[in-house]
Amino acid sequence: MPPSRPSAAKSILRALLRRCPNCGSPGIFAGYTTLKERCPQCGLRLHRGESDYFIGAYLLNLVAVELLFALVLAVVFIATYPNTPWALLQWGGLVLMIAGAVLCYPFSKALWLAADIIFRPVSEEELAWHRRDGTLDEREELPHL
Repeated sequence: MPPSRPSAAKSILRALLRRCPNCGSPGIFAGYTTLKERCPQCGLRLHRGESDYFIGAYLLNLVAVELLFALVLAVVFIATYPNTPWALLQWGGLVLMIAGAVLCYPFSKALWLAADIIFRPVSEEELAWHRRDGTLDEREELPHL
């Protein structure tokens, strides 16, 4: 029997709660920003087989922080016009972008994994591959490709 596929909304909600987007298990993070090698419940390898897997998470984090900065900039500019505090926006924006990048990063990692699971659902063959340490013999291909 194939594993039940979580809905897109459920995968995203699980990721925002820093849980496995596939099964909902807590404890996928070894530290604040470091993912464990695999999910403690379903065995899914959290990098899903590619060495450069989390470049997308970096991009997602960058876009989220830039949007946050643009929103704050617009709100402060509109609320204080014509006496806009440019020095506050300059230095406050710098602090906001650095803090936002650090605070948002673990969520972007989990959200990137959720997006991957939404667009490339986990098959039983892939889960079996993940559970046996992701090893391949010469004739095998990655099961999710």
